[in-house]
Parts: sequence; C-alpha cells; structure tokens
Amino acid sequence: MKNYLRPVDYYNIESLLSEDELLVRDSIRSFTDSEVIPIIEDHYQNAEFPMHLIPKLAELGVFGMTLPEEYGCANMNNVAYGLVNQELERGDSGIRSFVSVQNGLVMYPIYTFGSDEQKDKWLPKLAAAEKIGCFGLTEPDYGSNPGGMITKAEKVDGGFLLNGAKMWITNGTIADVAVVWAKLDGVIKGFLVEKEFKGFTAPEMKRKHSLRASVTSELIFDDVFVPEENLLPKSNGLRSPLKCLNQARYSIAWGAVGSMMACYETALDYSNSRIQFGKPISGFQLTQNKLVYMLTEITKSQLLNLQLGRLKDLSKVKYTQISMAKRNNVEHALNIARTAREILGANGISSEYPVMRHMNNLESVKTYEGTHEMHTLIIGEDITGISAFE
Repeated sequence: MKNYLRPVDYYNIESLLSEDELLVRDSIRSFTDSEVIPIIEDHYQNAEFPMHLIPKLAELGVFGMTLPEEYGCANMNNVAYGLVNQELERGDSGIRSFVSVQNGLVMYPIYTFGSDEQKDKWLPKLAAAEKIGCFGLTEPDYGSNPGGMITKAEKVDGGFLLNGAKMWITNGTIADVAVVWAKLDGVIKGFLVEKEFKGFTAPEMKRKHSLRASVTSELIFDDVFVPEENLLPKSNGLRSPLKCLNQARYSIAWGAVGSMMACYETALDYSNSRIQFGKPISGFQLTQNKLVYMLTEITKSQLLNLQLGRLKDLSKVKYTQISMAKRNNVEHALNIARTAREILGANGISSEYPVMRHMNNLESVKTYEGTHEMHTLIIGEDITGISAFE
C-alpha cells in the first residue's frame, strides 16, 4: 500500500520554506536518519548520551546557528533553526535537548548578556563544540518559581563566592562551563562557572525512566570562587534567565513536532502491514480515526511553528506566543505517542519501535522549561490581565 504522506506534510508547508530552509531541514533529516536513529535505542537502553555525535553536529553548523558569523556561527534564521530541532527530535528528545541547551541556554546568554571578551572567548569554541555548556537555574526547592532561588553569590576581593545547588541540569556532568543564576545582593545575576573551579561538582542523576540518552545532573557550589570577569555584566534580574528560557521553549515547540512525526509514521506503517480479521488494521474505522487525529494535530502544530518562527525572525514574537506553541505541541505530541502505542498494541512497548521511547521522553519535555500548567497561567494572565500565580 503506497504511503502518500512522506515526509509528513499534509498541507504542503514546505512550499512556504525558502531554499536555505529546505536545505537545512533536509541535511538534518538525512543526518538523523543515518546517524541518530540506527544507534539511539541502544544508547537509551544503556542510559548513555552518544558523545560521538557532538563533533558531527558541529560540522553541520547547528550550534549557535542564528548568531553572527564573526563567532564562527551560521547566521541563519529562526525558522531554519526550528527545523533543525524538529528533525533532531524525530530521532530522540535527548539529541534535540543537547542542541537546544548549547544554543538557547548557553550561547544565547553569553551573546546577549556577556562582555565582548566573554563572547570572543566562549562563542567560537561553543560553536565548534570544543566546549560544552549547561544552564543552571532550577533548584531542588524552586522549579516553577525560580525567583525564589537560594543560590547566592557574595562579593569578595577579585570576584565572587558562589554557594548553593541546581538540579535537573541537562549536560551538567559533561559541561566545560555552566551558565549559573544566583542572587547577588538580592538581585539575580548570571555567572560563567568553569568545570575546574574548586568547590564545583556536577554529579550525574541516574535511574531515569525518561531522557535516558541525555545527561541530567546536579550542580553543587561549595564556596566556589568565580572571578570578576566571569560575571555576565548585562544580566540583571529574573528577566534575564527567562529570556533564555524563551529560546529553549521555542526549540521545544519545534522538536515536539519531530516526535509527533516519528510516532505517526510508525503507527501508519504498522497499521498498513498488520493484518487482523483478514485485512490491514488501517482499514478499520477506529484506526483511521486515530491516524486522522494524529495527522491533524501535526499539521496544526507545523503551521503554529512556522508563523512563530516568522514572527521571531521579524522580532515581533511575544513570549506568550512561544508559551502557547510549547504548551500545545508537547501536549499533543504526548497524546500522539500514546495513540500510536495503542495502534501498535503490545508491540508498542517494544524497543523495536520508537514510540514508547518518545512517549517517555515527552513526559519530561512537558515539564521542563516551564510546565504545561505554568504556560497555561502565562497565557491566561496575558488574555485576562489577571495573574493567577499567587
């Protein structure tokens, strides 16, 4: 039975993409098909990040790809960057998370809040993946309310003493530098904490059921001396890390579509080949209803992302619009993964198929960079003018 829907693009959305955007999408799609999908299940089962992919990703130019060329970056637009995240998460959320952190949570804050010296020192090395970064905001007792953080910086001669802890930090254990947010005289500031600084440790968090092919860590600061030149001078208040989260949420919105596509394609192929009661199960009304639901939500999310990217490229995007895309797309991605698992039946839990892995990963994606509930309240405040946070 011929499949007319590959790649998943029911509304011919690719006709709205530029040649450069299509080239980026196709190159990352090919990379995911050849380099990620064949190996990712073993890495997931072994709870290991595929470190050998990092230099290959750097060669593709995905790190800092929207930043200026003077830092060794590609200076591409945000739609192209979104397509990178879409195609990588078609392979696995852990790969997309690595790229998202390096870009939106490490290179972006250095570029936006850093000094010229900091940008010159770090951005080219991060773009080439000679250095890996992580982002420390969430704490054991402060997740959805990051403004309550207790990690503190104290001014001392020549720099600062940092004390506190961060939790659920992607790439923490393998990072060369951590962008850490701490209160200095009650005001949230950003600091570049290098892995060799005395008193800084980053133990990996093990025994996860989700994002197993991703490094998740704690960051612990015990009288860590941070030199003056490692303060991000333009960071000031909670708005600074929240701007970084907007970048990460944008990439998540696109990445979620990649996981939807993987689950839908798997379910469609399986239902066309699985014979029960004398015909493919795709011929039954209940299965077709599930497939049409999946394809419809994918299409809606693709259109949502494209307009979001265009607004971002015009510098007209609102953070509440990014929240809507993250909230909508991840919720439907998780529902699509569950629906695909139903179509596959018992085979849906097997590692022979990617569905259960995507489903488990999406449980984390729905929570990190702002929970589904928090994004609901962000949008709710925007449309009513009334804050429901407190």
